[in-house]
Amino acid sequence: MSHPEPSPSPRRRSVLRGSLAVPAALAVPSLAGAAPAFARSGRPRAEWGVQAGDVTAHAGLVWVRSDRPARMIVETSATESFRNPTRWKGPVLGPDTDFTGTTRLRGLPAGEQIHYRVILADPDDPRRTGEPVTGTFRTTPKGRKEGVRFLWSGDIAGQGWGINPDRGGWRIFDEMRQRDPDFFLCSGDNIYADGPILPSVTLPDGRVWRNVTTEEKSKVAESLAEFRGAFRYNLLDENLRRFNAQVPSIVQWDDHEVRNNWYPGQILTDPRYTEKNVDVLAGRSLRAFSEYYPISTLPPGDEDGRVYRVLRHGPLLDVFVLDMRSYRNANSPGRQPDDTTGILGARQLRWLKRELSRSRATWKVIASDMPLGLVVPDGAANFEAVAQNDPGAPLGRELQIAELLRHIKHRKVTGTVWLTADVHYTSAQHYDPSRAAFKNFAPFWEFVSGPLAAGGFQALKLDGTFGAEQRFVKAPNRANTSPAETPQYFGEVDIDGASGELTVRLRQEGGGVLFSKALRPGQVGQQ
Repeated sequence: MSHPEPSPSPRRRSVLRGSLAVPAALAVPSLAGAAPAFARSGRPRAEWGVQAGDVTAHAGLVWVRSDRPARMIVETSATESFRNPTRWKGPVLGPDTDFTGTTRLRGLPAGEQIHYRVILADPDDPRRTGEPVTGTFRTTPKGRKEGVRFLWSGDIAGQGWGINPDRGGWRIFDEMRQRDPDFFLCSGDNIYADGPILPSVTLPDGRVWRNVTTEEKSKVAESLAEFRGAFRYNLLDENLRRFNAQVPSIVQWDDHEVRNNWYPGQILTDPRYTEKNVDVLAGRSLRAFSEYYPISTLPPGDEDGRVYRVLRHGPLLDVFVLDMRSYRNANSPGRQPDDTTGILGARQLRWLKRELSRSRATWKVIASDMPLGLVVPDGAANFEAVAQNDPGAPLGRELQIAELLRHIKHRKVTGTVWLTADVHYTSAQHYDPSRAAFKNFAPFWEFVSGPLAAGGFQALKLDGTFGAEQRFVKAPNRANTSPAETPQYFGEVDIDGASGELTVRLRQEGGGVLFSKALRPGQVGQQ
């Protein structure tokens, strides 16, 4: 079914014409300047751009990185002229956070376009300031009439496919920016800490793929400095920096922020690693992750340090961000008849059930960093996600998902939609108890999109435990096809303010809509 293409509102169009020209200071960060210099001459510079994240009706986070010690100052305004701005004094940026910092903005007006600029000041001489760097975001509305539009995807700089200057870098971010979404949901694998990026790769047809390279990305990440360098690598791309300045983010993580298919307590046998304890690597990665993304539940915003959280986007939408990595049990054949840890851990599952029951939003998007019904192997005998290629009654991690689905049905939680990435192709699955071995749940949809800048992979098998039926799939026919050979993918969700109808569109880079599905609010079992 086709649907008309949405167009930006008049207010959003004015933003696109005006304030989002990226300052010249953002043109290209110096590759040699990956570690800030301590020179006392000159003024602080924010060559890595700005980001906003976890925006709500009255609050948001703004991120920046300096090239030297500096005080972070944020000014906000209702107009791009910045007349009578509100000033927010942020932290002093120093080596303890890799010269990054986040400032929390509170008391913002709901449903308004917020223009902001970040000023970096010499901590010893506040009069010495750098060139302001500007960005914008829209706070979530109190009413539903304006609707909501957002994008999601994941998987960035994977399998050795980095920033290719011959292709103009990651052009898909510019394409997504022009969609003018309210926010972007990154479903994990923001980096590939276990994937070195070489200067060039020869493609099967003889063409040569060239990469921008850095010292930190020349090997697997083990030290805190190497993890920081992996997150910083992405910001070398001008398309991504422009995107970040216009589109606020909701970010989650998955395995490649640490290492492929990792789980707590794992001890590595991979000869590339001198540090074999995955928990040590995960701690270093999480610290760098919290330094390079504006996330409200990670330090310094929340000492509890959770990636999982809920973001409320007005009466139409709540986004439940899951963490299927930090609390899982070991990957296994998944045949346990009793499994209370599962893939979420007991505490996170209690939180998710409670928050879903409390939600009054029309739509509850469950942002899952792994798919439910796709069989993702880990070696010859173990499984990495939920499904374990047994179409019978729930076992292993499936038991926890069955408990969640049962809760959703019995508490009459309507409007749940699952979004994910991870598998490096795009697809749409419908789950229905009439086809399932486990019957005690209400039908729902799961949509997959990605990668954004990584290798493409073949489609995976479906597991029948929850009655998954694939309504659409597009995937390459061999493993690790380059972005030059197969398109990259992102998904778009558009919620109409008048009707409340939610439309999902699966898109490919440069090729428009591949698949579209409209869902009506309050109805269960939509086919």
